[in-house]
Amino acid sequence: MKSSKRPARSKDLLTRDDYETLASFRYGVRRYLTFAEANARSAGLTSQQHQALLAIKVHTARKPMSIGDLAAELLIRHHSTVELVGRLEKAGLTQRSVDLEDRRRVLVALTARGEKMLGELSVGNLGQLRLVAPLFAGLAGQVEKLGRS
Repeated sequence: MKSSKRPARSKDLLTRDDYETLASFRYGVRRYLTFAEANARSAGLTSQQHQALLAIKVHTARKPMSIGDLAAELLIRHHSTVELVGRLEKAGLTQRSVDLEDRRRVLVALTARGEKMLGELSVGNLGQLRLVAPLFAGLAGQVEKLGRS
C-alpha cells in the first residue's frame, strides 16, 4: 500500500513533484508566450511593441500614460522607451503629446490604428490563453505547496 505522504526532505531540497510543477508551469508560460510572440510578428510587431500597446491601452483607461510610466511598466530604461515609442509612432500606432499640467512630461496614447491592431492581436492571444488556462488551473494548488513539506 502506497503512502500519500510526501517523502521527508531537508529544507533546501525539492521533490520530484516540485520539479514537475515548476517544469509544467514554465511549459505553460512558454507555450503562451511563443504563441503571443508569433502573433505579434505576424502583425509586423516585436513582442515588446505588442506589450507596449497593451500597457498603454490598460493604463490610459485610468489616466494618461507618460513615457516614464511605460518604461516602468515594461521594466526598461527611459531612453529605450523613447526609442520604442518612436518606432510605434512611426508605424502610426501611437502618438505623443505634452502633458498640459507638467510640460516636462511626454504622454503617449494609442491611435485608432494602434487600437485596431491591439484588438486583433488580443483576440488571438485570449484564444490561446483559454487553451493553456486548464494547465495553470491544475497547477495553482501545487504551486502553493512548492518547497513545503
